[in-house]
Amino acid sequence: MTRKLFGTDGVRGQANSHPMTAELALRLGAAAGRYFRRDGRAGHRVVIGKDTRLSGYMLETALTAGFTSTGMNVLLLGPVPTPAVGLLTTSMRADVGVMISASHNPATDNGIKLFGPDGYKLSDEAEAQIEALMEGEIEPARAPNIGRAKRIDDGRFRYVERVKSTFPHGLTLDGLKVVIDCANGAAYRAAPEVLWELGAEVIPVGVSPNGHNINDGVGSTAPETAAERIHETGADVGICLDGDADRVVLIDEHGVVADGDQLMALFANRWASEGRLKQQTLAATVMSNLGLERYLNEREIRLHRTPVGDRYVVEAMRANGLNLGGEQSGHIVMTDYATTGDGLIAGLQFLAEMVRTNRPASELARSFEKVPQLLRNVRYGIGAAPLEKPGVQAAIAAAEARLGSSGRLLIRKSGTEPLIRVMAEAEDEDLMTEIVNEIVGAVEESA
Repeated sequence: MTRKLFGTDGVRGQANSHPMTAELALRLGAAAGRYFRRDGRAGHRVVIGKDTRLSGYMLETALTAGFTSTGMNVLLLGPVPTPAVGLLTTSMRADVGVMISASHNPATDNGIKLFGPDGYKLSDEAEAQIEALMEGEIEPARAPNIGRAKRIDDGRFRYVERVKSTFPHGLTLDGLKVVIDCANGAAYRAAPEVLWELGAEVIPVGVSPNGHNINDGVGSTAPETAAERIHETGADVGICLDGDADRVVLIDEHGVVADGDQLMALFANRWASEGRLKQQTLAATVMSNLGLERYLNEREIRLHRTPVGDRYVVEAMRANGLNLGGEQSGHIVMTDYATTGDGLIAGLQFLAEMVRTNRPASELARSFEKVPQLLRNVRYGIGAAPLEKPGVQAAIAAAEARLGSSGRLLIRKSGTEPLIRVMAEAEDEDLMTEIVNEIVGAVEESA
């Protein structure tokens, strides 16, 4: 069974345009409600969180109507990070969790992510079954069995306490000056609270959401703003979250950015040395740098590569009994602590390493030398299929022949936007640039 609506991270698109319309959200809520009420029992519940986008109000209301129409009781969390939804789905004994967010995308976009009762994102198969329900007649609940909805005021506090509990016992952040950039997104209150309560001197950035400014010049996709604050204040480190706080990038005391690969290298090496890294293996996607793989191999740590998307990382981790994985983009998944990527928990683990070793961020964030890597994105029109065009396929084949065994080439469609992502790695940077430009040119001509 194939999926048409769901991508690599739920349903996503421009707000008030297909598929992110109120009508579709209502139908999706009803279909998901029917899917999770297959046993017909009463008392089923769903938790719904959101980030700070204006369109979140519209989608939250529509989803609530859909779920309650099939007899689900709805618990509305308000603005909370995506990992909080995974946590609260299980701790509040909900049958399904929903996060309304387009993550790092601009404010004009939005998305819907679904979590199962175990707190993990739904499988491709489950999403396909929900899509099938949406295409047919969705049986509503009888009038006496329509669900209720209510606001939950303590969801953020539950999450804050859970995150704080992941910080090593006996350590504090006393004496550390930390810039925290919340991207004007879902963690704008929770993240500064956690850091301050653990003892840090907190310099907040991106904590004034207005419905339109999420990820706008702030957050993990625009770390320059936090880097400037580090220079201005003499901070020890910066933590940059994205709009729903499930990813993170770190900035050292000099304003230099460290991505998810560097963080995973640090954590994998530490955990392996302590005997905590299950199966002596790290799960990461095909996008992770070749330098990370070489670093791990030197330490007899295996790298298990997965398709792009943190959900596929988590699926591989669960299938293989792993407890650490993530993406170069900053999704760091630690299943000892959370069911999905959690940027704040990952940031705290980095700070703990600073405290434990008494080393500056600049040393800890440079575990390995990256192999030169170049990524370019090419936007294409709706309905186009540029990777199927003979000219594009010929350009890819020629590039692979030129590259040979001296590097890596990866071309793929984005699962969240109409983009073709062209990535190459090679020691020869001139060759790498030529190859990427040739493929990008072929895609642009075909699109």
